Amino acid sequence: MLLLVVLGVGIGVGASFTGLGGGFLMVPLLLFMGYTAQKAVGTSFLAILVISISALFAHNKLANVDYKMGLLLGLGGIVGAQIGARLVEHVPTAQFKKIFALVLVGLACYLFIKK
Repeated sequence: MLLLVVLGVGIGVGASFTGLGGGFLMVPLLLFMGYTAQKAVGTSFLAILVISISALFAHNKLANVDYKMGLLLGLGGIVGAQIGARLVEHVPTAQFKKIFALVLVGLACYLFIKK
């Protein structure tokens, strides 16, 4: 239990610092712990909800929140989340790991070479 809380602190720092929500760290951790892809993604979203609320308060105090943009993106995200949750049900965990890794590598390459 204590180890999970300590890992949560690290994920919270990573999520608040990068704005990626923590899923890029949490999902691989849960997969490593033996969760199926579907359970890892769902569990990650619960933790991300808690982390995101805390990060929102911290960034709001620093005046780093564009509420209009965030709400508009969030509205679209509601629809996308419903579609994504149903899609992941049809992807085996082994294939999900490969897709997830490709997305992370693609994002990393883009950010690395972007000026």
